[in-house]
Amino acid sequence: MISKLANKIFNQSIDKYHIKNDVNQKIENPYPKDSLEHLLYLKNWIDTVQWHLEDIIRDPEISPEEALKIKRWIDRSNQERTDVVEYLDSWFLNKYKNVKVKPNAKINTESPAWALDRLSILALKIYHMKEETERKDISPEKKKEVTEKYNILLEQQKDLSQAIDELLEEIEAGDKYMKVYKQMKMYNDPELNPVLYNKK
Repeated sequence: MISKLANKIFNQSIDKYHIKNDVNQKIENPYPKDSLEHLLYLKNWIDTVQWHLEDIIRDPEISPEEALKIKRWIDRSNQERTDVVEYLDSWFLNKYKNVKVKPNAKINTESPAWALDRLSILALKIYHMKEETERKDISPEKKKEVTEKYNILLEQQKDLSQAIDELLEEIEAGDKYMKVYKQMKMYNDPELNPVLYNKK
């Protein structure tokens, strides 16, 4: 089951990050470069660093210079995240390239990689919500609220994991097919972003 593997690797990445808990630390991906495991670990590491950048930039006392630096870092991170999702979809396209698609096969609303993207973010939500349930300086009312949210996130993880596995089974059986649209972000292209091309 892909979801079981993915959840295991996402948790491994999150745990490794929080040993130092520093956005500047370098990734140490333990998996072979061209493997699915490598891509899953890389995907979650990017998400984990960005999660903490989003916390940092919300500090009301952050200086404008530091905020701009973090904002640009987040922009780069979003691009890297999207790139890795596309690499993941390419991996799945290659895996299922010889599947005979049935005439009545249907397309899914999202690709396997974008579903795994949601699963990666969900793993982060679960980790950090669990942290909140364990705080000693939290009111009983807030503790009850975050515990309820934590339990809902666990249920959501179970449902999403099952949906991902079922989607991949349907693709493998030819009942569904993958159709991947590459990113068409305009703001990164100096010839498509009006703020940039009007400066010429």
